[in-house]
Amino acid sequence: MLSGCDDIKCRPHSGGGSIGSLSALDSARGRVISLKASKGIDVSGFRSTESVLLLPREGVPEIAIRGGLWRPLDRLLVLVPQDRFELRLAPGTKVMILRPDVGALGDWIAQSSDQCLTVLEAIIDCYLERLPFVRGDEQARQLTNRFFDTLATPWTPRKAAVCSERNLDRRLQRVVEKIMQDPAWEFDLKELASYAGVSERNLYYLMKRETGITPYRFYQRARLTRVRERLVDCQCEVPHISWYAADEGFSHLGRFAAMYREHFGELPSETVQWRRNLLRRSVASAEELVET
Repeated sequence: MLSGCDDIKCRPHSGGGSIGSLSALDSARGRVISLKASKGIDVSGFRSTESVLLLPREGVPEIAIRGGLWRPLDRLLVLVPQDRFELRLAPGTKVMILRPDVGALGDWIAQSSDQCLTVLEAIIDCYLERLPFVRGDEQARQLTNRFFDTLATPWTPRKAAVCSERNLDRRLQRVVEKIMQDPAWEFDLKELASYAGVSERNLYYLMKRETGITPYRFYQRARLTRVRERLVDCQCEVPHISWYAADEGFSHLGRFAAMYREHFGELPSETVQWRRNLLRRSVASAEELVET
C-alpha cells in the first residue's frame, strides 16, 4: 500500500522477525519511497504505469529486470513502465524509489546518457540533503513538489544549476551525524558546538541560515523520528505510545502528539491504526494462501 504496488512481496533470505522498513512521502507531483533492509531480502512485484527512478543510498543492492539476471544497482537507474523489476537487498542496504507523475521523465529517458544521469543524480542528492530539515509535513510535500517540478522541466547540460543550494557545511554534517548516530546523547549546545568546531552562537546562526531550523529543533525531530520507528516496528499487539515518547524525553503527551502531527502529518494513534490495518491485511493474505 505504501509503495503503490498492490502485489509487492518481501521474501527474507532466512529466519523471521523484522526484515527492514519502508516509508513513503506522497505529494501532488509524485511519490518518494525509501526501502531499507535490516536482514537479507528479495522484494518482487514492483511495477508502475509510469517511469521510475532507483537510487542506491547505502550498500550495493542488486536488481533483476523483466526476469533477467541479477546485477549490481550501483548508480542511478531510470526504468520505463514495462521494466517490471525485483530487488535483492543485503542487511543494511537502502534504496530510494522515486515515482514522478505522468510524463515527467520523458525528456530524461530520451537523453539517457551518463552526463544526463550524473546531473539527475545531483538534483536528487540536493533534494534528499534538504529533506531532513523541513519544518513539518506540509513543507516536506512542498519541497517534494518543487523537486518533481524540476524533473519535469526540459533537460539541458546546465540542468544541475537549478539546485542553487550548496552542499551542507561540513560543520553541520558533524552536528547531524552526532544527533542521528548517538540516540543516548542528551542535548547540550556547548558540547555540540565544540564537536562541530564552532562557537555556540555561530552554530545556532549557521544552522538556522543553512537549514531553516535550530540545532535543538533538529534534535527534537530526531527524537520524534525514533518514536515513529518504534511505533511502526513494534512487534507487540498494542504499541505503548506514552512509553516510547517518555523514553525519548517527551514528558507531556499532548505536546508530543501535536509535534508528531506537525512533522508526520498524522497523530501517533493514526500511525498505530494504519500499522494495525497492515498487519491484519498481511494475516488475511497469509490465510488465503494457506487455503489455496
